[in-house]
Amino acid sequence: MNSTVKGIIALIISSLGFSLMAVFVKYSGDLPTVQKVFFRNFIAMLMALGFVVYYKEKFFGHRENQLLLITRSSLGVIGVLLNFFVIDRMVLSDADILNKLSPFFTIILCAVFLKEYVRRFQVISIIIAFAGALFIIKPSMSSDTAYALIGVAGALFAAGAYTVLRVLGSREKFYTTVFYFSFFSCAVLLPFFLWQFEPMSTVQFWALVLSGVFAAVGQFGLTIAYSYAPAKEISIFFYSTILFTAMFSIVVFGNIPDTLSIIGYIIIFAASYYMYMKNRPGKV
Repeated sequence: MNSTVKGIIALIISSLGFSLMAVFVKYSGDLPTVQKVFFRNFIAMLMALGFVVYYKEKFFGHRENQLLLITRSSLGVIGVLLNFFVIDRMVLSDADILNKLSPFFTIILCAVFLKEYVRRFQVISIIIAFAGALFIIKPSMSSDTAYALIGVAGALFAAGAYTVLRVLGSREKFYTTVFYFSFFSCAVLLPFFLWQFEPMSTVQFWALVLSGVFAAVGQFGLTIAYSYAPAKEISIFFYSTILFTAMFSIVVFGNIPDTLSIIGYIIIFAASYYMYMKNRPGKV
């Protein structure tokens, strides 16, 4: 089994992990969003802590990277809060695909802040992807449109976090970065978590625990996948989350995406596939 195949398998496992995270977040019911995010990141923090201790790495990274780590963590926690808020209020697969706009936002942010060159095919992909998003957002004065726009904002903040990660590069171990982000978000959210805390049933408690476990699986799988193969060669497989979340949305919650949303999924996937094909080795 070559490195590319290993990367693809890890990325599909990561996609399944993030999809199951979303399922358990939604399944936990009408608990406060902050409570759900806190549990998600607390469990991920414990799992990352195990790696940091095992490899005897720094818990909070190197001094010269603190500003980058704080910026990445701040943007990341806002992105997760917005994403979880939308998961509770939209069809699961709609919320997921809107969050998958983050790679396109990352291209734009890297061009603006890191002065990375944007190729013509990337511009075309971005335009197509946002056209597809309109089918899901369905612009109107309704609350559904507002939730969808919040989902897009969540993808934008996630892209900001990924852009900072691009700068961080290999300066910190991935488990140190995950631990830092998880610890930071738990510390920031703790006062709000205590203030808004609502008693949970046994089912809700374990749903949130599992959301954290699968979030960590997704996060670690993503990092491992890109250690085996370049993103441009395998990133398209991350969009398998669309299939997973659509299936879970129908089977677990009985939510069937409407025709316009399905058209939007296809358009966004097509934009991603086009960018993947253009990014393959030997392509310009």
